[in-house]
Amino acid sequence: MNDKNYQKILKMSFASVYPHYITKAEKKGRTTQEVNQIIHWLTGYDEKTLQQHLDNKTNFEDFFTQATINPNASKITGVICGYRVEDIEVPLMQQIRYLDILIDELAKGKAMEKILRE
Repeated sequence: MNDKNYQKILKMSFASVYPHYITKAEKKGRTTQEVNQIIHWLTGYDEKTLQQHLDNKTNFEDFFTQATINPNASKITGVICGYRVEDIEVPLMQQIRYLDILIDELAKGKAMEKILRE
């Protein structure tokens, strides 16, 4: 990924992408609560903190920099946007793509225990 695209993603507000996560999940019969559960698991944010980030239109860089990434996130593997997530060398970009993969797994009907690497 080139640096210009990377910077653009980092500066995008999480709140601008969040509805797309919800729509993707709901189209496949999943719920907002399940999307939030995934976000809580990955970032360590609770409902209140997540809502604050949405209300404040926190950008992706700050959203993930302030998160406490789940230690089991390293178990997330797969290809997203043509990149193997486990090979992404920039930690922040890797964390963003982790969330993309988890939302994809939810939309594909995977069981929550498997998505959350339990």
